[in-house]
Amino acid sequence: MKSSIRVFSFLIASFWAAVLPTIAQVNVTQEHNNVSRDGVYIDAGFTPSAAANLTRDLNFNGTISGNVYAQPLYIEGGPKGPMVIAVTESNNVYALDATTGLPIWSRTDIGPPVQTTPCGGFNPTGITGTPVVDLASRRLFFDALISGSPNKHFIYSLNVDTGVTTPGWPVDLNATVVYNGIPFVSLAQEERGGLALVNGIVYVSYSGYLVKRARLGDHSNWRRHLGTRWRCQRRHKHVCDHREHV
Repeated sequence: MKSSIRVFSFLIASFWAAVLPTIAQVNVTQEHNNVSRDGVYIDAGFTPSAAANLTRDLNFNGTISGNVYAQPLYIEGGPKGPMVIAVTESNNVYALDATTGLPIWSRTDIGPPVQTTPCGGFNPTGITGTPVVDLASRRLFFDALISGSPNKHFIYSLNVDTGVTTPGWPVDLNATVVYNGIPFVSLAQEERGGLALVNGIVYVSYSGYLVKRARLGDHSNWRRHLGTRWRCQRRHKHVCDHREHV
């Protein structure tokens, strides 16, 4: 089925298909394409005069399965041309041809999403936060909540051109993140924020679902760092940092 959530983002993608050939093209590798995370999206080519001439490209037909809350990304430089990267709450990942919308590759084997989450979570919940792409290594990073016993958050790294999982990934947060004897508990954590890439480190943020669990110690907000070395320390009472090799 076609996702009915955040349709505006896909319309923008198809609008750009009409205007991009006439201006300098720009990779969109993260949420708002802005590392400052201040909510501002600035593109020098997106001027009032350029916007006035945008039309919807009816030849673009990006059909995917699952609800979409993450911002689609736009990546160039691959062997099959420009791509739109889209992820869904069904734990599906798609690289779509930016001109036609046809799939270049897709991953529907990440794992089943969690059907019910507490306190206003999405149902189902799979990949919610906007991924980030490291153009230097051509790698796509995202967090997926996967149903199991127990439910777990996994951070994935895929080759953005092929969809193949990077060797050594994904990272199981339940198994790897502990601070002062307090483990990361996926049942109590949600991941909505867009991932960020700064100085070779991927940042993934989490916030708690269960208010009642705050007194038990597993409701803490966590921030996950994936970088060049391991580090885990308590910050501001409720944040843990963690690094390992990217």
